[in-house]
Amino acid sequence: MTGIRLTAPAPGWAIDADVVVVGSGVAGLTTALRCAAAGLATVVVTKARLDDGSTRWAQGGIAAALGEGDTPEQHLDDTLVAGVGLCDEAAVRALVTEGPDAVRRLIDTGAHFDTTDTGAIALTREGGHHRRRIAHAGGDATGAEISRALVEAVRSAALRIIENALVLDLLTDGEGRAEGVTLHVMGEGQHDGVGAVHAPAVVLATGGMGQVFSATTNPPVSTGDGVALALRAGAEVSDLEFVQFHPTVLFLGADSEGQQPLVSEAVRGEGAHLVDASGTRFMLGQHELAELAPRDIVAKAITRQMHLQGTEHMYLDGRHFGAEMWEQRFPTILAACRTHGIDPVTQPIPVAPAAHYASGGVRTDLSGRTTVPGLYACGEVACTGVHGANRLASNSLLEGLVFAERIAADIIGTTGGTGAPSGATPRSSRPVVDPAGTHTVPLLTAESRTAIQRIMTRGAGVVRSADSLAAAAEELDALRQAAAAEEDGPKDAVPGVEAWEATNLLLVSRVLVAAAREREETRGCHWREDRPDRDDAAWRRHLVVRITADRQPVVRTTDSAAFPPVRPGGPGDPAGTAPPTSLRTDPADAPEEP
Repeated sequence: MTGIRLTAPAPGWAIDADVVVVGSGVAGLTTALRCAAAGLATVVVTKARLDDGSTRWAQGGIAAALGEGDTPEQHLDDTLVAGVGLCDEAAVRALVTEGPDAVRRLIDTGAHFDTTDTGAIALTREGGHHRRRIAHAGGDATGAEISRALVEAVRSAALRIIENALVLDLLTDGEGRAEGVTLHVMGEGQHDGVGAVHAPAVVLATGGMGQVFSATTNPPVSTGDGVALALRAGAEVSDLEFVQFHPTVLFLGADSEGQQPLVSEAVRGEGAHLVDASGTRFMLGQHELAELAPRDIVAKAITRQMHLQGTEHMYLDGRHFGAEMWEQRFPTILAACRTHGIDPVTQPIPVAPAAHYASGGVRTDLSGRTTVPGLYACGEVACTGVHGANRLASNSLLEGLVFAERIAADIIGTTGGTGAPSGATPRSSRPVVDPAGTHTVPLLTAESRTAIQRIMTRGAGVVRSADSLAAAAEELDALRQAAAAEEDGPKDAVPGVEAWEATNLLLVSRVLVAAAREREETRGCHWREDRPDRDDAAWRRHLVVRITADRQPVVRTTDSAAFPPVRPGGPGDPAGTAPPTSLRTDPADAPEEP
């Protein structure tokens, strides 16, 4: 434990539960439904409304070997190639083998996917996939449909839901085991202000951290809160340097900031071409899959062309689709483009890369357990080992489904359905450590958020170097020192959502930059222009980061591409030894990057 917490008022109210799930995307709601179905008292905490998470913004679809001739083994191979030697093969194998049935259970929950004339699930292709295996809904509104189905199921199950609540910090007992969370509820409701949910199982499903950068496809709530909470609680994070920049985001101007409209990879999957201003297709000859190469390769190619030609964007040309296909297959994208004055039916779409997905996160085993007993992580906030150095398109929703079910199974199996870990001290006898007795973090002002985003975009964006990262680290540390110097002074930030979010963004940014400085190679979506080559001998391994009590990142390198167990035989392992699912094997046979 680090003994660090955000500066915040003491909890003024508290409720008890068996499980508290933080987040309301596909990962969080699936976990909550499975735990509640087993009879566990489950509370869902979400930062905005129940359906406002990142899941609803997913356009392309969910990848699974559902089509004729496709197999989990083929899906595994494509995932390993995209991950550039850093995927954990055991995690990927769990994903691709359990994925098809998880999608079918999602359908049973009420999700409606697009179908063919014969009634079969309609499948498309996206970058890095050699087969059509992407199931979609509403043309390009897959996330919205999945969110709708899960939200309806959660409301029907009468789970306890706390909306508009920013989770602050982890509560622990005297042995360092998770014992709930503190949170701040915004606005009117049954609870208001800072409170606590006491529960022996805490599941982080808080989504991503795209708001670290100026331009992102992530919603405004994606401020890295889960990763920051885990770091303050003493958990390890891994692979945080691998931030995926989606190649085709609608270009709204060089100074455009905040959430940007995504132009789904499925548009290229259906045959749209990437071209420059003269109409030349520049992906031909760069990769066997051309526009359908893995995302890191396409994003780099677009960025190179922008630099070579001195332009701020390239174009995605789908004019040959015709109006009917745009209206039926991609209605969401069509509407977004037209809102900004672009008609894809008659014009190529200006596109440029923008921050999209965190391939790394809070390090877990294959049951979603972190290095802090009782704390689980699932979805984009987690690093399960599935994505490696670059997530394969449409694997994110599937990861949320599969590993949510694994977490629920572990919680149910560990507690025996009683809500308390097997062999643990009864809850009434486990005093929660008073957060007031820990070290508080000086808060940043709300204005610091923009400063952090611009620092990160300049220094740790699509293209990085030793110099740019060093400059970013220096500027971020200056923000940290300024906050510490102003604590209790006239400019001291007032505890509140904006200050807490900015403080979380700073911590996550500092850890990301520390890892990016350490990895002196180019691999996947980590592009070092001063180290342009991939170096398997030195860097086919993971960077694991924790923070010290004085909030300094400590980076260590694993001995191989295998993750060490999260808690081999340590506290929180109910069997007393590391379970087989947490023992990682080096994916020595992982295919090389093409």
